[in-house]
Amino acid sequence: MPTIEPISDAADPRVDVYRAQKDAWLRAAHHPEVAPDADDPAGAPNRTGTGYAGGLFMAEGELVLDHLLASRYRPESVLITPRRLEALAPATRAALDALPGSVPIYTAEREVMAEICGFDIHRGVLAAARRGEDRDPYEVAAGARTLVVLEDLTNHDNVGSIFRSAAALAGLDRVGVLLSPRCCDPLYRKAVRVSMGLALRVPFATLADWPGGLARLAELGFETWALTLGAGSEDITHARAPEGGRVAVLVGTEGPGLTPAALAAADRRVRIPIAAGVDSLNAGVAAAIALHRACGPI
Repeated sequence: MPTIEPISDAADPRVDVYRAQKDAWLRAAHHPEVAPDADDPAGAPNRTGTGYAGGLFMAEGELVLDHLLASRYRPESVLITPRRLEALAPATRAALDALPGSVPIYTAEREVMAEICGFDIHRGVLAAARRGEDRDPYEVAAGARTLVVLEDLTNHDNVGSIFRSAAALAGLDRVGVLLSPRCCDPLYRKAVRVSMGLALRVPFATLADWPGGLARLAELGFETWALTLGAGSEDITHARAPEGGRVAVLVGTEGPGLTPAALAAADRRVRIPIAAGVDSLNAGVAAAIALHRACGPI
């Protein structure tokens, strides 16, 4: 059972990990050879890359804490206001109490917590957790009925929204997400928050061999649907998942969309019909519509 340790001084070294830490530095913790602002995509801030197994990420809010405690990720510590600790739902408190004694729960009044973090944490709950080992992308794919494959998405709101939609429309035990090496990080705190914590539950992995690795999805029984408004795309309302087969929905970044190489790796190109005079849907909304079509009934 974890120990509860009150924090009254914002300068207390026990809570240094919460002290105005940026996500890029958290993820590079224990990897001093990696400069978070390097030009290399694997070292750039907010990119998925690889080799961050020793790094950390931050979970914010009670709902996200719920999902963290139910996930594969290991909390290092929790920082919470006394009022929020007392008000936790019984199931959340029980899961918190089940953490090992090596995981401290720090309590601090809201004003002290804001001074530690550098801004007001109005949800009153933070947890620092370890990223763990990188998953193998083909193991993620093999365990999924439906895949979402993201190429170079740079908007954390879209990434978080896609994880939430994937969990809701495909089911936590039936979906996986694969990311190109230049995608933004699903464990960035804003992406986790927008996903309502589901980025901690949906299996994901970086496909380092991009886009060459997409060819292996067919070997695993997936038909890849590329979302594109380009020539040769078919109305998605006419698309059907293959009988007994699986679908991988391929989504590109807003603006340029999917690269020619990624499009060439897809089995079919599909578009979502929209009203005249509207440029496009954002990536998060488009992915949700495509998932609804690809997954069928839960």
